[in-house]
Amino acid sequence: MKVIETNLKGCYIIEPKIFEDKRGYFFESFNNDKFNELISSNIKFIQDNESFSSKGVLRGLHYQRGEFAQAKLVRVVKGSVLDVAVDLRKNSPTFGEHFKIELNEYNKMQLFIPRGFAHGFLVLSETAIFSYKCDNLYNKESEGGIIFNDPELNINWQMQDEELIISEKDIVLPPLKNAQL
Repeated sequence: MKVIETNLKGCYIIEPKIFEDKRGYFFESFNNDKFNELISSNIKFIQDNESFSSKGVLRGLHYQRGEFAQAKLVRVVKGSVLDVAVDLRKNSPTFGEHFKIELNEYNKMQLFIPRGFAHGFLVLSETAIFSYKCDNLYNKESEGGIIFNDPELNINWQMQDEELIISEKDIVLPPLKNAQL
């Protein structure tokens, strides 16, 4: 397993070691001890989630506030997504900056997103199965979000707005400057 820190402190790309032969492939998708050693942390994931979405579905940008903040380890089981993390830590030198990466079934990369970040993804393939581990339980009263096309964030989603499928809840999220962090 190889770990690469992104431009956002504490946000890491995880590249697994893949063993391939004529039968197919094998890789260790998660090992708690190795993971924590490589990112110099002590994360304990307590919940796994999975979503299925069609091309053009944009989920996000979501976060949890306060004691219900969540760190996430995300990956794509099938298909391809553009995955985006936004630093919402007010004292961070990269506050309001984002990192994006294509995660797909072929590169098998994962992205670790620490607490204090917003997260979202856009499905690039016909369909995608997206999986993520969380280190805290979801709490509806602590949820927050930022509109995907906030000009301050200037995220290039690689699709035109009219091609996107966005939930009624996500389409009315506030810009970063009005978000309750």
